[in-house]
Amino acid sequence: MPVNALTVFVAALLTALATGLGALPLLLRHGTSERALGLANAAASGVMAAASVSLFVEGVDRSGVRSIAGVLAGAVFVLVVSRVLHAPHHAHDFGSLRGEDAVKALLIVAVMTVHSVAEGVGVGAAFGGGDALGLVIAIAIAVHNIPEGLAISLVLVPRGASVRSAAGWSIFSSLPQPLLAVPAFLFVDAFQGLLPAALGFAAGAMIWMVARELVPEALHQAPAKAVAATGAVAFAVMLAFQIALL
Repeated sequence: MPVNALTVFVAALLTALATGLGALPLLLRHGTSERALGLANAAASGVMAAASVSLFVEGVDRSGVRSIAGVLAGAVFVLVVSRVLHAPHHAHDFGSLRGEDAVKALLIVAVMTVHSVAEGVGVGAAFGGGDALGLVIAIAIAVHNIPEGLAISLVLVPRGASVRSAAGWSIFSSLPQPLLAVPAFLFVDAFQGLLPAALGFAAGAMIWMVARELVPEALHQAPAKAVAATGAVAFAVMLAFQIALL
């Protein structure tokens, strides 16, 4: 099948839609205690930390300097956004969520949307290298997006969002993939140069979100040993999952 802008857009759109599948396991939940919310935060932290490690390693393979610069920029981005959202004179709503729950929801959707920028560039650039390579990368990212949708849902659903809403926001966070895949496909050389910085930016944003938002809250809501164990298992499973896709 000949590769053109339309086929690249459709392939990237399917990778974005796959993110919504990550919300499905939350249909099996039975109530939400504070301890369960803490463990959900821990699991989301493990998934995001593993994803950020893979992004950083992939970025360094292309350019260490640009990747490190991207990490720092990503961390600063989340720090600034977090301080703005936590400002006492700002009232926030996010669907059915209010107050601090809404802030957490806004932050994780923002961070995962930033993360999807790098994935969209990656899909488009891969198709620029040939239809076979592009298809393989698109399938790998689609499968990889499912646990990322789970990470978003683990933050939203225990705080009161519906599973349908969590799936919708998961897909929304991946919309940069089809939007950026086409220009990356059409201008491969230019976007290949930006990819290391984009990968680093996404990694830095996720690590900051994990370290400053999710883990501290998890430790406040659940025993430290349970948080550590849940986070470690989620990290190991996600990392192994990503390695298997390479």
